[in-house]
Amino acid sequence: MSATAIADGLFRALPEPTLIGGRNRETGRIVFPCPADRDRWEAVDLPRRGTLWSWTVQRYRPKTPPYVGPEDFAPFALGYVELPGATIVESRLVDVNFDALKIGMEMQITLVPFATDDQGNTIMLYAFTPLQEG
Repeated sequence: MSATAIADGLFRALPEPTLIGGRNRETGRIVFPCPADRDRWEAVDLPRRGTLWSWTVQRYRPKTPPYVGPEDFAPFALGYVELPGATIVESRLVDVNFDALKIGMEMQITLVPFATDDQGNTIMLYAFTPLQEG
């Protein structure tokens, strides 16, 4: 079996996890994800680190469909991470105690398993985790 991204064009796993944004060719504005219109938007790597801008905790399992995910639901943190000089992205927040989350804390991108498809492949999701120095 193998691993696959939750959607094409959101991130690159190697050599390090990196989100792929889009820069407007006329204005320079950066957005995430990169729009499909390649005449107006060019793909750009977004910063791998940022600061927590805002957050909440998802405490109940969303209804299916459209939710796809583990049946054994556990609450998870969801936040907006400001990527310097680029944009603000919405993301799951992982490997952190909910009580430790603070606006302004430094975060870094990571990839985490999300679900398994019908062929047994692991679907990977990007997330942010507190910055680990060292």
